[in-house]
Amino acid sequence: MVEIVGVGFMKTGKTYYFDPAGAQFEVGDNVIVETARGLEMGHILIANKMIKEEELVAPLKPVTRKATDEDMRIYRENLSKRDGAMKVCAEKIAKHGLEMKLIDVEYMMDGSKIVFYFSADGRVDFRELAKDLAGHFHNRIELRQIGVRDEAKMLGGIGICGRPLCCSKWLHDFQPVSIKMAKQQNLSLNPTKISGTCGRLMCCLNFEDATYKELRKGMPRDNERVDTPDGLAKVINVDYFNGRINTRGIEIDPDTGEEIFAQEIKSYSKDEIKRRRQKGRKGSRSAEQDADEFSDDADIRELEELMRDF
Repeated sequence: MVEIVGVGFMKTGKTYYFDPAGAQFEVGDNVIVETARGLEMGHILIANKMIKEEELVAPLKPVTRKATDEDMRIYRENLSKRDGAMKVCAEKIAKHGLEMKLIDVEYMMDGSKIVFYFSADGRVDFRELAKDLAGHFHNRIELRQIGVRDEAKMLGGIGICGRPLCCSKWLHDFQPVSIKMAKQQNLSLNPTKISGTCGRLMCCLNFEDATYKELRKGMPRDNERVDTPDGLAKVINVDYFNGRINTRGIEIDPDTGEEIFAQEIKSYSKDEIKRRRQKGRKGSRSAEQDADEFSDDADIRELEELMRDF
């Protein structure tokens, strides 16, 4: 077993483990810790706790110290210099004609460097900009390019659900999200409706994906022909949460051999329907679609192209 404390930082919702080095900390205490970027101020999210050594993914770094009054003064002073640094950097970016969007500025607690966060569509040659900024601030400069999702996480905002963005509040790591998830949840495949403020597919599509996969087991697909207690029918839609399948009965015209659909919609439970696909009938699905309902077919590929341009 290993003793740890959990530390959080302002620009990330993730909790990082550190070695308390024999000291006792309470939730909410401000601490100074050494990270890959230098000395930073964080706050205790998990008080002293024993965990299994297998839960650690890297050697623990010790907490440098509990934040002092002087540390708090430096931290507030760094925050007060942020707006001025943002303005200077924006002017330098315009001067050098660089295609980049300045997101934020962060001063390290030990004064070792200033980190400028920016986003851009591609690679940016910022060497001259870095020299210009170093000459102005007389400090070491780091320009760090971040993606659009990290930009949304850093800036925050309100999602279409009316709540603060998950990424800026509690989401620790970004998980892959695909068009298949939206299609599986019967959502509109309109990029404007399934995209977050970052312009990428909404992270919340991933939250319910496992639930929908479980609910879909043993359920027919829309437009599928199924055997019901009342005979052959076509699936109109499926209510996955209530386990109900809405159908219209099918009769065959004896003269033309065409299918005639009943006007009345009948609802059945999953157990009431024998899922035997009718091969060779009009409107039946192709073998490729039967093999994988959510295969990367043409409409998904087309939508993915739209998402890249959105």
